[in-house]
Amino acid sequence: MKRSLKIGSVAGIGIFLHWTFLLLVAAIFTYYYVQSQSLGAALSGMGLIMAVFVCVILHELGHALTARRFGVPTRSITLYPIGGLARLERIPAEPMKEFWIAIGGPAVNIAITIVLAVGLLATGGTFAPDALQAPGQHLIASLMWINVVLAVFNLLPAFPMDGGRVLRALLALRQDYAQATQTAANVGQAMAILFGLIGLLWFNPILLFIALFVYVGAQQESQQAMYRAFTEGTPVRQAMVTRFTTLGVEDTLSDAIDELLAGTDHDFPVVEDGRILGLLRRKQLIQALSDHDRETAVGTVADQSFFTTEPGAPLDEVFQQMSEQNCSTVPVVEGDQLVGLLTLENVGELIMVSSALKSHAPRELRRKHLPGTPVGDRSDGAGSTGSPAVP
Repeated sequence: MKRSLKIGSVAGIGIFLHWTFLLLVAAIFTYYYVQSQSLGAALSGMGLIMAVFVCVILHELGHALTARRFGVPTRSITLYPIGGLARLERIPAEPMKEFWIAIGGPAVNIAITIVLAVGLLATGGTFAPDALQAPGQHLIASLMWINVVLAVFNLLPAFPMDGGRVLRALLALRQDYAQATQTAANVGQAMAILFGLIGLLWFNPILLFIALFVYVGAQQESQQAMYRAFTEGTPVRQAMVTRFTTLGVEDTLSDAIDELLAGTDHDFPVVEDGRILGLLRRKQLIQALSDHDRETAVGTVADQSFFTTEPGAPLDEVFQQMSEQNCSTVPVVEGDQLVGLLTLENVGELIMVSSALKSHAPRELRRKHLPGTPVGDRSDGAGSTGSPAVP
């Protein structure tokens, strides 16, 4: 949110405007002014765009308020030049809850379309789609057709649009979550390739942009689903690093540089009697060398604003928190003692190892296996399989 301006809140949900949105407003104003050489036409074009983004806010509120009914809070809604984003606390595990949350946004656009259509009927306005060419004269008709486009586009069965989530939710009624996501992602990427081919044949840059947007979105959604599948139900202790270098509060920046160059650690806990007092990250260490003497104590420059977790905490929840806070390392404490570090690199290694083990596991064990958890007694003496803490 550092690059976004809060413009209000609805039902306790903060609504933010990303700074790049101002570039869109300026570009739209310039486009209409250059086309018409009229200040009035430029202002009318901007008015239409602002009305569209009010509809986008209502669309995102449709998601957020539907999610609230299912007990899923929404952190914020942010407006970008390409649309809006409602940041939900989590994706519900029940497929039908995700279905209704996903459908909530396009349903708002359909409702807006119906209201505007009734208004046009009452006033005798035009329903012709070419009203979009003169938004200053046909604002209501233009806004109605734009809402039709928003509803249809968002219902395309491709991530990251709502239709991709609707498709995944329906598939998840018969498949596991990861498989349903992969199938929906494949459909989305196939559509992206189709959009790209059409864009190349028609020399349409907008279709090419949409194709890239959909393809990358489907790829990211598939990756997130894989992370969720392999981290859900796994405790932090299975992925935490147990061999790492620590620094004392009296150690100097020179000592920290020696440790950085001598090993593979990037972040160093600053401890006293086993208790973590700070976290010296590599970026901070390099910056401190520019601002302080090499003999400066690391305790004076270490990061004090970090969060910790426990060995038994759910890995998927901690991993999500790390991603949201752009945090690469989290100290793991038991009581007041530091017992490990959880890093994004190690989580990735756990997923790769677990995926490899799962792909080679006997078929009868695949349904029972979770990363790092026992699969029961076997006559051949192998008691469990999974990923231990990687040093």
